[in-house]
Amino acid sequence: MLSFMLKCNYYKKNLINQGKVKLLLRTSRNICIKCEEEYQYMERSKTPTMHFQLSLPRLPIPKLENTCRRYLNAQRPLLSKEQLEKTATYVNQFLTKEGVQLQKELIEKDARNQHTSYITEPWFDMYLRDRKSLPINYNPFLVLEPASNAKYNMQLVKATNLVISSLRFMKSFKENILRPEIFFLKPETSTDKIFHTVTRLLPPRFSWYGAYLFKAFPLDMSQYHNLFNTARLPRPEKDEIYENISGKHIIVMRKGHFYCVDVLDENGYIEEPNVIATCLKYILEENLSDNESPIGVLTTSNRDLWANTRMHLAQIGNQEVLQKIDSAIFVMILDDLHIGTDYNKLIRTYLHSDGTNRWFDKSISLIVTKDGFAGINFEHSWGDGVAVLRFLKDINDDITKNPKFSPDDIQHLEKRISTVKKLDFLVDDKIQTAVNSQKIKFEERCGELSIDHMIFNEFGKNQCKQFGVSPDAIMQLAFQLGLYYQTNCAVPTYESCSTAAFKHGRTETLRSCTMETKTTCEIMTQKNKNISMTELKNSIINCSNVHNKLSKEAVMGQGFDRHLFALKNIWEYTNTPKPAIFEDPAYDNINHNILSTSTLSDPAIHCGGFGPVVNNGYGIGYMIQDERLGAIVTSYKSNCNSTEYVKCLEKAFESIYQVMTYEK
Repeated sequence: MLSFMLKCNYYKKNLINQGKVKLLLRTSRNICIKCEEEYQYMERSKTPTMHFQLSLPRLPIPKLENTCRRYLNAQRPLLSKEQLEKTATYVNQFLTKEGVQLQKELIEKDARNQHTSYITEPWFDMYLRDRKSLPINYNPFLVLEPASNAKYNMQLVKATNLVISSLRFMKSFKENILRPEIFFLKPETSTDKIFHTVTRLLPPRFSWYGAYLFKAFPLDMSQYHNLFNTARLPRPEKDEIYENISGKHIIVMRKGHFYCVDVLDENGYIEEPNVIATCLKYILEENLSDNESPIGVLTTSNRDLWANTRMHLAQIGNQEVLQKIDSAIFVMILDDLHIGTDYNKLIRTYLHSDGTNRWFDKSISLIVTKDGFAGINFEHSWGDGVAVLRFLKDINDDITKNPKFSPDDIQHLEKRISTVKKLDFLVDDKIQTAVNSQKIKFEERCGELSIDHMIFNEFGKNQCKQFGVSPDAIMQLAFQLGLYYQTNCAVPTYESCSTAAFKHGRTETLRSCTMETKTTCEIMTQKNKNISMTELKNSIINCSNVHNKLSKEAVMGQGFDRHLFALKNIWEYTNTPKPAIFEDPAYDNINHNILSTSTLSDPAIHCGGFGPVVNNGYGIGYMIQDERLGAIVTSYKSNCNSTEYVKCLEKAFESIYQVMTYEK
């Protein structure tokens, strides 16, 4: 701090001697901003960020009999009576024979790895070994609500503030002064001084237990470091998550070109707002044509193909450029397009675009369009939505309430700053051929994708509570009912549920297709005249009650999917015959999720979504807000029709709403 104070005094004296009073005021103001702790950090939590991490409970391994029971229950709505009897036989065999030994080995392995969870290693392995390309298959997206003041949606202003707030978040996290992530069963506890004082004074080994007494549950934050200075590197057979915390720069992409921009100085201080804005302004105003060799499109390739191509890229003299991208704090993407009111265009822009102005391997890529829409596309292997949502919520709150760069500041910007360096790849015929080929392949793949959305304004979270039903349960019932209207059948359904309440928890699957939802859908689609509206309403309420029970089990690590996945992983390292439960076609079927659903609802989020996980299925990203419900639906045209499904989904919401609002 002393060095910066001296630096400020030096500049003041030097500039006054030159008579540059106006420049002095502006320059000294900016230098002082860099000196200020308030500028460098988003917050200074009295409770250290990782205070609860050491005492977090470990993810429990469910009892084998409970997993087998839950698995059979999830199979009931999907199988015929004869199929269910066969599957029950295989499950009972697993429960009394092979499963007993596999469970014993899983428990022993877990006991040897007290520092993590039983799911961590096989889950990372699953992601990193998959050879499918990242965009659409894995990388999700989230888009922020636009600013209420249109001037702050200007691309330069929005991008500058996003960069600064992201750096403030990063520095707060790395300095261990970012507020710990805690789920409060009683929201008022979050502002209770006694709670914060007691838990802060407790040693980290016991702090979680203190929070628990207040019915507050600290969440795992081990994934947060992967937000910055990290990337997924393509490797033959299995990828690698790379981290280099020494990077003090970001990569800015525009029209397929790459720029390295230093955003931290030699002492790790965030550069002044005008310095960062000047860099971005220079890039935005540079007279560029689309890059004829947009190397970023190669990150849309099959992972083995990309691994081989990247190896060649490095061999012909691009290792330094690649290292700059890999070690960057994050990627800032500036898109030269207007979204306007085209919602489906917005979805495509953030989900995949044409791949030429993207680097899908980067852990997070912030994307800002010409008309100021802002959001994120993130690589999924390193972590889950809880960390990304916290990051986005915090930076959105920061740029809304405390923007460091205003539209009026644009007039004070310089023409060029030396901290911008254009990165040019050396391209030979092999690379150019690969780029040209991949552009065509990705364009074809994106063309196969069907995308649509729906927003239901008749009711939302508030009215669901008045009905006495869970909003999430209503959403999941609507997804089932929509498919019944379209295909008249129950299908394997995946709802992602976070297990971040446990150390190194990831996700658990909530199997929302139940016998209760199946029965309700059959009644509603067949229009059984013997069923009264009151009975139908009770049937919907019953669906909600069952869903709530499954939700609580999943959050507490008491689903069956991750447990069976881990047991199967244990078996793969043995020389024993494959257990019949895993040979059973019903096991493959239930893991072929026709409906893959996930929500990251928050007032700060405008929309979010992902691609279908199977060729004949739907990817459904949904939102639950106080007064409305909505969903973004993706599928592949050759097998499914998102627009047709969305129409059926709208009908499903209308039907449910009609039942729940019925009065005699």
